[in-house]
Amino acid sequence: MTKTSSTKKPHDAARAEQSASKPTEVSQKVNITKLARFIPWLLVVGGFIGLVCSFVISYDEWRLLQNHNFVPSCNLNPVISCGSVMQSKQAHLFGFPNPFIGLMAFPVLITMGMAMFAGAKFKRWFWLGLQTASSLALIFIHWLFFETVYRIHALCPYCMGAWVVTITTFWYVTLYNMETGAIDMSSPGRAKFAAFLRRHHLDILVLWFLIIAGLILKHFWYYYGKHL
Repeated sequence: MTKTSSTKKPHDAARAEQSASKPTEVSQKVNITKLARFIPWLLVVGGFIGLVCSFVISYDEWRLLQNHNFVPSCNLNPVISCGSVMQSKQAHLFGFPNPFIGLMAFPVLITMGMAMFAGAKFKRWFWLGLQTASSLALIFIHWLFFETVYRIHALCPYCMGAWVVTITTFWYVTLYNMETGAIDMSSPGRAKFAAFLRRHHLDILVLWFLIIAGLILKHFWYYYGKHL
């Protein structure tokens, strides 16, 4: 009897450890599953919105080059003025209209999302490539935000639509790469940080957009304050 009970104790302890670790493993799998289901939708829908915005800006700029008297559809007032942005040097940073970048980049997101819907699995280097591209795009659109608000003193709604898509794509691609291990978050400190971001992912994103909106409203209050 003594031998039987002593042999059972290690097995019971092992089972207890396994059961204790199961909730964490299950919750992590659930989180990854939710992100895995959301990411293709984000890439397709976000890519489509970004592509439409890029196409409209490119089309209006082409019309403006043909006819300098052409008024873009989003020239609504002195602040919301796509024409002012299109004719600035910042709108041609690389020697060609910036929307051309969107015409090349956003179809890639759409294709990637559709491939995931079809069951495609991408390797770690591919996700890190997307992470790098989205990070560079994030830096670029924040530079554009600063230039349009504080240098050009005008806003383009279609540009801002591309900003929203870029920020959202960067944010959730980053979270997905953290969850799946493409970005190493295995150390205790990194794991806690990743868990915090996961819990407050929407709060952080909303706060991000509110800060941008607040900065825009503060800068252009001289105009909107008179019309409220």
